Amino acid sequence: MLYLDNAATAPVRREVLEAMLPHLAHGFGNPSSHHTVGERAAGVLADARARVAGVLGVRAGDIVFTSGGTEANNLAVKGISLAALAHRERRHLITTTIEHESVLASADHLRRFHGFDVTSVTVGADGRVDPDAVLAAVRADTALVTLGYANNEIGTVQDVPSVASALAARGIPLHVDAVQAAGWLPIDRPTTGADALSLSGHKIGAPQGTGVLAVRGRIPLEPVLHGGGQERGRRSGTENVAGAVAIATALELAERERATDAARVGAARDALIAGVLDTVPAARLTGHPHHRLPGTASFVFPGSSGEAVLLELERRGIVSSSGSACAAGSDEPSHVLTAIGLDADVARTAVRITLPHGFTAAIPPIVDAVAASVTAVQSGA
Repeated sequence: MLYLDNAATAPVRREVLEAMLPHLAHGFGNPSSHHTVGERAAGVLADARARVAGVLGVRAGDIVFTSGGTEANNLAVKGISLAALAHRERRHLITTTIEHESVLASADHLRRFHGFDVTSVTVGADGRVDPDAVLAAVRADTALVTLGYANNEIGTVQDVPSVASALAARGIPLHVDAVQAAGWLPIDRPTTGADALSLSGHKIGAPQGTGVLAVRGRIPLEPVLHGGGQERGRRSGTENVAGAVAIATALELAERERATDAARVGAARDALIAGVLDTVPAARLTGHPHHRLPGTASFVFPGSSGEAVLLELERRGIVSSSGSACAAGSDEPSHVLTAIGLDADVARTAVRITLPHGFTAAIPPIVDAVAASVTAVQSGA
């Protein structure tokens, strides 16, 4: 079985398992406890925090460990916006029409329960947002702009540094959802310019249930989880020490291998896209042809059913998906695909193939399997 749904979740790396195992088997202390066992755990947590900060080019105090990308996005969008409302009476949020559900749902929560005005900037047919359109939406009461670095369904990469630079000149914070970008694109603060940045461990070889929000210390942040005041009062709850070690290890490995891995996997992605477009009649690539993640190839196959194609692919030994795992099982077409101009019926024919870090498999058999699967579905075989 060839697993090609790595945008949904990636396997845990052996090095990560080995790094976290001692803190599951023996180092079980609560970092908030004032005894030797707890203080030892606190030291491990502090070391993991410093390692993550080193990769991201931020201060250790800027790092908040979370349960994953969804919580990190919720904390950033709600936390920064609500703090801006309380401190500066700002009640306007800017996002785009293709953000992850955790961002869009957070924005909707602010609208429904806190009276925020939410501006959703549209994107082009390739999924790219015009930085000038983002800036044109800025108002005197804008509390936050939240933008995905790379889309989880179509892989389109946004010009985050340009947006960040323009917003910084206006004193407006930028939150970047970098969950899909980690390991493929530069995510350090000096490069992105992001004031807050979300990561998820299970996209880069750490276990599910691990995440990070890196947020500038000078930016007020209202906590979403209340309780014992862990994470410097920004995220209550007993810290997951082994999880922090895991995501620190995975992030260091991903960054160390990023340049060579992205180039190699990107070449394989280009061969896959070219092969499918040449072999499958009516196949259409979704997302930007060049500004896209190295591991993501996403298509629609008009006249077929995306779910049926996926079943045929699995019969041929290839596991992939139609898009976001968070929306799996829904009868509604992808909001990302309709936002880039596809009608609902075509959007339902989507297939997303996401290659792993370190990918070395041959491309022609994958192309052949896609072509055979689409043919089987269209012919009713």
